Amino acid sequence: MDSAGDRVWTVPNLLSILRLLGVPVFLWLVLGLREDWWALGVLAFAGISDWLDGKIARAWNQASRLGVMLDPLADRLYIFAALLGLVVRDVVPWWLMAILVARDVFIVVALPVLRVYGYGPLPVNLAGKAATLCLLYSFPLLFVAGYDHIVGDVAKIVGWAFAIWGTAIYWWAGLLYAVQGQRLIRHARRADRARGVDAGTGSTARPAATNGDPGTTEQDGGADDPSRDRRSGGSDPSSSERKGATSPP
Repeated sequence: MDSAGDRVWTVPNLLSILRLLGVPVFLWLVLGLREDWWALGVLAFAGISDWLDGKIARAWNQASRLGVMLDPLADRLYIFAALLGLVVRDVVPWWLMAILVARDVFIVVALPVLRVYGYGPLPVNLAGKAATLCLLYSFPLLFVAGYDHIVGDVAKIVGWAFAIWGTAIYWWAGLLYAVQGQRLIRHARRADRARGVDAGTGSTARPAATNGDPGTTEQDGGADDPSRDRRSGGSDPSSSERKGATSPP
């Protein structure tokens, strides 16, 4: 019987899939039909369903590996789609999109490095969540800012405030991921060196520490935790218990 983490057909996953299907609809409304209010409705549905699927997953015990991947993927795609629409329609400058995309490229490039040392993607931190919320709040306001009335003027001020803060926090979260990744890599190297010394002296390798380091098994949920990322064939505790993430940054 499949564990909870292996389930696919759950209510949160269906909501995430609906959010993903809404991305091309949003782009069509913004760039094709120029129906901004309908596009804002799609963004509102995306935001509500994002909040709702997390609540349902926790309340109904329907968390799964697929949901862990789909949820942040949908957020990133909506950010990219909204930025693309705003840039094409000359609402925001192209360099804002370049700054945000560069941060995601930085995170994606770091993933293979972590994999080398036996770690999965890093868990989302509070700064990353706050940045995503700020950006998703800013885009609807910036679309409304194109209208010539007092509502447009207020939306422009508030929208740009959210966009600037969101961009700054987005990169701050990226730097926090980099620091955490460095700590994990240092921990892995120390464990590898310790195993090498023990192998040379004929003694048994000691397991990796479980306290005081963010990359140790102190934060894991157990042998069946879906966030656990094990190296194939690794049987010693210092390599097999290295921590994967519950969701990508």
